[in-house]
Order: sequence, then structure tokens, then C-alpha cells
Amino acid sequence: MELTPRLRLMNWLVSQGLTGLPENDLIRGFCERCRAEGLHVSRGMVFIDTLHPIFEGRGFRWNDAETNESDVFEYGSTNEGEAAEAWRSSIFYHMLENGHEELPVDLAKGVANFKFMSDLAGKGHKHAVAYVHRFGEAGTMGQMDCVYSYWVTRRDDGFGSEGMEALRDLVPVLGLAIKTAAQADIAKTLGRVYLGRDAAEQVLRGRIARGVTERINTVLWFSDLRGSTAISESIDPGEIIPFLNDYAQAAIDAIHDAGGEVLKLIGDGVLAMFTHENLAAAKRAALRAEHRFRRNMKALTARRVGERRPVTTAHVGLHVGEVFYGNIGSDDRLDFTVVGPAVNEVSRIASMCRSVDRELLMSSAFRSGLDAAGRNYLVSTGRYALRGIGRAQDLYTLDPDIVADEVVAGKYERYLAG
Repeated sequence: MELTPRLRLMNWLVSQGLTGLPENDLIRGFCERCRAEGLHVSRGMVFIDTLHPIFEGRGFRWNDAETNESDVFEYGSTNEGEAAEAWRSSIFYHMLENGHEELPVDLAKGVANFKFMSDLAGKGHKHAVAYVHRFGEAGTMGQMDCVYSYWVTRRDDGFGSEGMEALRDLVPVLGLAIKTAAQADIAKTLGRVYLGRDAAEQVLRGRIARGVTERINTVLWFSDLRGSTAISESIDPGEIIPFLNDYAQAAIDAIHDAGGEVLKLIGDGVLAMFTHENLAAAKRAALRAEHRFRRNMKALTARRVGERRPVTTAHVGLHVGEVFYGNIGSDDRLDFTVVGPAVNEVSRIASMCRSVDRELLMSSAFRSGLDAAGRNYLVSTGRYALRGIGRAQDLYTLDPDIVADEVVAGKYERYLAG
């Protein structure tokens, strides 16, 4: 590939990297343009580690022929098990151990020592070259410290000296575009994981100034575990976090499935909200989340009992009120959350579950605005003065007899679905 098309392709990579073209589209566009300019790439693969609570990194593939492979893949930890064994037998591990940044391979001579490359010759590929492009310390983020790639051709004589020179110029530019996209993905992931989905969107759209808040009416959820302190004191310290994680997962999955937004994890407590133009729909969503939460808890309890691990139940309080939603804190430490009397009130309602021996309590404000069918499922537990709240109010729970009968008939789920 001559200098002019090489520069043209570099410019394309830079411009597409700046516009945020997805990584798989970058790889496809890169390979197709290489072939159009006479650099006969038959297969390309790029992967990069990332910061994510579940997987270790993501990879991207392109082939010159149809395959059943996905052009995007994610991989888990390579520190143990089969994944660790596969990593140690890869060409990239060999390159890192021996300090190579570039390693050409003649596939006809056999590459049995390198996992995933040994089958390339059988698919008609003749030569490959692998690259490891390292980041500097300032450019490293967690395990994301380099970009790995390999490029394959079906030509008997390989890429040739001119093709190799072109790859040496082009692949680092592609790596920079991939790294840029990966960093954007990391920012979104960290935002969703630590702030919540909606809060992350707000922050990434630029709402990061201290005191920038929005006044909204919303349905609030607060849940916590029954007897978690006593359980934590009675079990092995190494079991405490898995115990809390299991029950947090049951609540968070239910809230997200119902369209709610988890705002904060407070020890074993979960603060969430449900917003909708129609508050009645938001209330149904909160009830739907509570119903799914109980179903998740039932499955979780069965699993943990089978594993002979401690189990518990949970209390849920539901309320409706006006809150301030946005940035609260100091100049150098902000929290994107909700504040207001209604937030304190929903936590007090959840706390009352212990006193009245109910797993779910709802405020009068929550009951108000439900349609007749929704109110029919609720029953008053009495009138109570909540600690720190200036007025007494009726609290409600689900009528166990009516709900049990209608769950069997499927009517309650149809009501929750709206």
C-alpha cells in the first residue's frame, strides 16, 4: 500500500474514532478499505481489556467469508480455569512474556503452540502477524494496558514488505480509535454501575454542576433485609459480602425489570424510584417490582437453603412524593440522588414493617390515585405515627387472601402489567 492510500486510511480511522463509530464497524471498515487498496487481509481480530464488573474485556472480528462467529465477543477472567490455560497458550501471552510487539507467523509451518491460530491454515489462511501495542502508565485504566490484534492473509507470500510497513503504520491508529471507544464504554459502564442508569445518563449529558437538581413527583421504594446485622455477626466474615450481594441482586433485578431506577445501596438497604408521566402507571410498576422481588427471593431462598447458607426475608416500603433529583454534595465529591422529606418517609415506612409484622407497607399517598382494581388488592394495617414524621397516617399492605387467589388465576399479574 502506497503512502497516499495509507494516509487516506489513517484519516478515516481518526475521523471515525472521533465520531464514535462502534468498534466492530471500525474493524470492518478498516479491513474492507485495506483490501480495496491492495492489502489482502482475510481475517482480523482485535481485543482490549476493560473495566467491567462481569467480563474482563471485549473483542472484535472480521472475516472475508461468511462464518457463524459473532463480530463482537466478551471474555471473562483469564486468571483461573480453562480461560487461564487458553490465555497462556495464546500467541499474545507468548509475546508479552518475551517482550515482542510484532510477531509474524507462517501458518504452513505449524503453530501448534498457539491456541486459536492452529486452525487458520485449515481455513485457507497462509500467513499471520500479531501485534501488542502497549499504553503508557498515564494511559492505563485497570487491566486496560494494551491493544492486542492479529491480521491474516491467504496470499502464499504473506503481506510482503510493503504490506507489513502499512500495517505497522495503520494498526496503532486503529488501536487508538479502539481505545477511545473502549474508554467511552468504560465511562458509561462505571456510571450505570455506581450511579444508576438514569443518573449516569444525566451526568454523561453534562449535568454535573453542584446544586443542579430537578423537582419531580415520583414513586419511591425502600427495602432492607430482616435481621441482617445478627446474621452478619453469626456467619464467617467471608460469607457476608456474598450474602448481601445475593439479596441485593434479587431486589435490583426486580426493580430494573419493572422499569425502576436504583438510586442508592445503603448497607443492606435499596433506595429506588419509579417515574412515569402517569403516576398510576409508576405505582403499578413499583407493585410489579415488589411482586418480582418476592419471586426472586423465593428462588434465592431455595438455592441458599440447598447450599446450607443463611437466608432471610425483606421489608419493602412504597411511597409517593416530591423530591429533588440531582447533584448534591461538595465541589469535589457529589452524589446524584434524591433528597426531600418523602425520602425519609419511605425509609420510615419500611422500618414499620417490623412493628406490624408485614413484608410490604404502602403509604396513603401511594394508595391514593390507584384505580379501583388496584385499591381492591390493598388492606389497611392501621394508623401510625412514623418516627420523625409530623403526622399519623394509614399504612396499607396487600390483602394476602385476595392476592393469593388472583395470583393463581393470573389476574394479579395481568393487572400489574397494565
